[in-house]
Amino acid sequence: MTWKPHATVAVIAEDEQGRFLLVEEESHGKVVFNQPAGHIEEGEAILDAVRREALEETGWQVEPESFLGVYTYKAPANGVTYYRFCYAAKAVRQITTELDTGIIAPHWLTLDEIRNLGTRLRSPLVLQCIEDYRNGRRFPLEVVVDGQT
Repeated sequence: MTWKPHATVAVIAEDEQGRFLLVEEESHGKVVFNQPAGHIEEGEAILDAVRREALEETGWQVEPESFLGVYTYKAPANGVTYYRFCYAAKAVRQITTELDTGIIAPHWLTLDEIRNLGTRLRSPLVLQCIEDYRNGRRFPLEVVVDGQT
């Protein structure tokens, strides 16, 4: 079998009350919580994937503001290696309530509420990305050069 990593995006959006936008979803028969996240589609600009995934999974229009980093994760459930391009974004407004298949609901949760989810987080990257964001990790959007844009 040939190794084939998956390129994904994830969105950190914090509101004025210090709550973070998460998605309650079904994954491998379990209900878990994740950032709005998903695969970058062929030919799609990375920032467009950020906007699309947030909208499809939460109904919120977001605007990327900074880049947090690339996070690597090998999922024990399927053995797939994921490269997660994580972005901080401003939640502009909720424009739909129609959500992707498998999405139960979007939630605005405090950091303590997220920590208390424990094993209900889809992966350890959920909390790690938020912690990095809270610790001030930010890079300009231009740090990722995307030939699609």
